[in-house]
Amino acid sequence: MTERRGSAAPARRSCRNTDESNCWSWHFNTESNFYYVEQLFHSSCRVLHFFTRSKRLFSASLFTFTSQQTSLRLVWILQNLIEVRKAVEEENCCFGTVDTWLLYKLTKGSVYATDFSNASTTGLFDPYKMCWSGIITSLISIPLSLLPPVRDTSHNFGSVDEEIFGVPIPIVALVADQQSAMFGECCFQTGDVKLTMGTGTFLDINTGNSLQQTVGGFYPLIGWKIGQEVVCLAESNAGDTGTAIKWAQQLDLFTDAAETEKMAKSLEDSEGVCFVPSFSGLQGPLNDPWACASFMGLKPSTSKYHLVRAILESIAFRNKQLYEMMQKEIHIPVTKIRADGGVCKNSFIMQMTSDLINENIDRPADVDMSCLGAASLAGLAVGFWTDKEELKKLRQSEVVFKPQKKCQEYEKSMEDWAKAVKRSMNWYNKT
Repeated sequence: MTERRGSAAPARRSCRNTDESNCWSWHFNTESNFYYVEQLFHSSCRVLHFFTRSKRLFSASLFTFTSQQTSLRLVWILQNLIEVRKAVEEENCCFGTVDTWLLYKLTKGSVYATDFSNASTTGLFDPYKMCWSGIITSLISIPLSLLPPVRDTSHNFGSVDEEIFGVPIPIVALVADQQSAMFGECCFQTGDVKLTMGTGTFLDINTGNSLQQTVGGFYPLIGWKIGQEVVCLAESNAGDTGTAIKWAQQLDLFTDAAETEKMAKSLEDSEGVCFVPSFSGLQGPLNDPWACASFMGLKPSTSKYHLVRAILESIAFRNKQLYEMMQKEIHIPVTKIRADGGVCKNSFIMQMTSDLINENIDRPADVDMSCLGAASLAGLAVGFWTDKEELKKLRQSEVVFKPQKKCQEYEKSMEDWAKAVKRSMNWYNKT
């Protein structure tokens, strides 16, 4: 298992990153430098798509570099760290996400690789050709020689060096965070949906062997590759889910996150208070990196209970936005919806989301699906489990949230929140 599409780490020569609070700023500046190149790339792909109707070119015409991808982090490193540039010239530098770094370290430098799920999250991978993209790497001046070989998600990657744990433990699976959670939730069928609410929110739908790219913000990923089986996902995300709750806790609005559910339920509504969860901009379908986080509709009667409820409501509203975009742009019938991540423990958010999208949402007994997914893949690889049907039987559901209110009952609150979002957009200077 690896972290989400971040944590760039050279495999042979390490270099320290700036602290997290500064990361967004230099990502943002680097993205600005690529704006015109990106526009030219998009225009060229649109013209070619018009004549060829190629899905690959359509996808390329919508591709956008983001601060979540490792691609821009690597560009920054190559531009700003002389020792890394020197190592590249000496062919003594390799690059990878956390999975690559861990594999390299655990095998004492004998194995350097990644898997298809992790590669597809970097922004440097072409999921249509199942290889690193020569076009994109050339566009941002990243040598292909820096990137690791790409293997199956379930693969014999080698063994942990015996000196580390005393025995040579086999490494038989590498998988990215959201893809691992998808596997752990047993979302194996086309149309299965996973809603992860952790630090941010990730909505993924199993699209079978078909890659799906949308205008609004769903991007194609490789879910996993096991032998001849290749499962694709379409994913969109909203930042600042758990982040917003943690921020509120640091302001002493509550002592423990578990209190927020009771606080929200103690009120009939937020009394017109709206919160925009945009510490890191707004992702799909709004796609505005310059939006700001904000409270609106404050009154003398506003209490911390109203503030907390507004924060929780904003998470449910963002869930609805993502789900509606998925329904509109991805024409695959939804078969089931399963939730995971620490924030899904909050029954207020879960019930409100179920009401807003008018669908049942299954919350598992264990909400840490990423770990379970990685373990499941490894267990299948070594024969501990025989097939996916066994995994389905092992999955335990804690509760299924069913719609209790009609979406129309939230209409006024949703309209007010949408106004607040609109007024928070384009807040920061783009230059």
